[in-house]
Amino acid sequence: MPKYIFVTGGVVSSVGKGITVASIGTILKSRGVTVAVQKLDPYLNVDPGTMSPYQHGEVFVTRDGAETDLDLGNYERFIDIEVTADSNVTSGQIYSTIIAKERRGDFLGGTIQIVPHLTNEIKARFKKLADKSGAEVILIEVGGTVGDIEGQPFLEAIRQMRNDVGRENVLYIHVTFLPYLNSTGELKTKPTQHSVNELRRIGIQPDVIVCRSDYPISEGIRDKISLFCDVEKQAVIPLPTVDTIYRIPLILEESGLGQIIVNRLCIKAQPTDLRDWRNLVERIKTPHEPVNIALVGKYVELYDAYYSVREALYHAALYNDRELKMVWVHSEELDKDGAENLLRTAQGIVVPGGFGVRGIEGMVKAARYARENKIPYLGLCLGMQIMAIEMARHVYNSNEPNSTEFDPKTRYPVIDYMVEQKKMITKGATMRLGNYPCKLLDHSLAAKAYGQPLVQERHRHRLEFNNEYREPLQKAGLIYSGVSPDNTLVEVCELAGHPWMLGCQFHPEFGSRPGRPHPLFREFISVAKGVLREGAQPPLPLQAN
Repeated sequence: MPKYIFVTGGVVSSVGKGITVASIGTILKSRGVTVAVQKLDPYLNVDPGTMSPYQHGEVFVTRDGAETDLDLGNYERFIDIEVTADSNVTSGQIYSTIIAKERRGDFLGGTIQIVPHLTNEIKARFKKLADKSGAEVILIEVGGTVGDIEGQPFLEAIRQMRNDVGRENVLYIHVTFLPYLNSTGELKTKPTQHSVNELRRIGIQPDVIVCRSDYPISEGIRDKISLFCDVEKQAVIPLPTVDTIYRIPLILEESGLGQIIVNRLCIKAQPTDLRDWRNLVERIKTPHEPVNIALVGKYVELYDAYYSVREALYHAALYNDRELKMVWVHSEELDKDGAENLLRTAQGIVVPGGFGVRGIEGMVKAARYARENKIPYLGLCLGMQIMAIEMARHVYNSNEPNSTEFDPKTRYPVIDYMVEQKKMITKGATMRLGNYPCKLLDHSLAAKAYGQPLVQERHRHRLEFNNEYREPLQKAGLIYSGVSPDNTLVEVCELAGHPWMLGCQFHPEFGSRPGRPHPLFREFISVAKGVLREGAQPPLPLQAN
């Protein structure tokens, strides 16, 4: 019988449930316990694939092609697992399934209700993940905040699970925030009390309360929460704001949370082994020379829109003994102030994925700047298409080469819709999604980075490099260093004679891990760290010629 851990959030949103869940998975895995993770999102969208990054942040793509919440990226990075479509459940999916069953006639003669029909469907998703994964512990995060009307069916479903699978097989963890009042100089527990009362009102008594705070939490505060929320003091876990999220598994382990979970659920576990995490945190704490990387995107006002890209760069910088200094450049600003002004300190330039024509010309300017000034460039999905467009404009000495996404009537459609995409009417989940193979060219930058001839990477796009332009751009120096096994799709482009200019049609950022950066990011930073820009000094001692 698998064990279930349900994690809810209270007081405010964005309190850190996702990182907490990922960290719990890490400390369980460090004890030799197998873990599967699931995120419940109460919104009515079927998935976040058609949502604006300003609304939702990054869309994380699983290996099997599901467009999911960015928290699944944290699960993968922390626990070092690969999640699937079963790991993200939305209200939209649940309601769609129920309505489809009703139309098919599955409920003839009965009235469809939230309880039991909707809650049964939600619980079926829990059990499906448990059966398919075979994991000993199923970690389930309930998105949103206790009290949200759209989240009530999920809370009712997790309440029922304690009776369904046995009280000894379910643990409830509630993550809350303790606000600090400057006027009185104290942390306030009342919002946490109200949040727990709301949970208890619907029949859920938390077993553990994780208290997020920007300030140290005293023993008196823990006593108070224990008393009013009916939770043992040892199960009131302080989680203060830290300098790096990668310290959180260590903090939770030192607070005793791992042992509490093992004891309460009667899990057979090995002694914990977090040596790799301790070494990682020590490396993070060690001062390093900075490496300045400019990320040129259209959603840079919201860093979460590029969450996995930022983390992949961070992992790669750490591997190369550098401190990542991100320069967030809005692509539209490049048209106003000029590339030289905004990119003059960048040792490397990244153009990430995105959709729509806004800000595209600024990205093209960034690619041109990288090409002309020999600055390392990494293009991700759209970033590869931008690299191809810029190269075509250089070759044809014209500003007309473009993507048909941005200019449907362009005379030079260097980037064009895939044949099957031209017939699509709907937008949701209709792109090229998930893992696809890529064959690498011997002795190319990509092949040297990966160290193997064939790789699998995750995709999320509708358009491809137009094969009609392969030959003319190749003659001008564009190298197709990664292609589909049948040679019909260009997956990776490089520029001959450039220190490191590479674009890939896929999203390598999803495969990066804190102690194991993705090869393309690792090599990009390796070259970028040696680039001297404005105001920089060469490392000492200087080598004599």
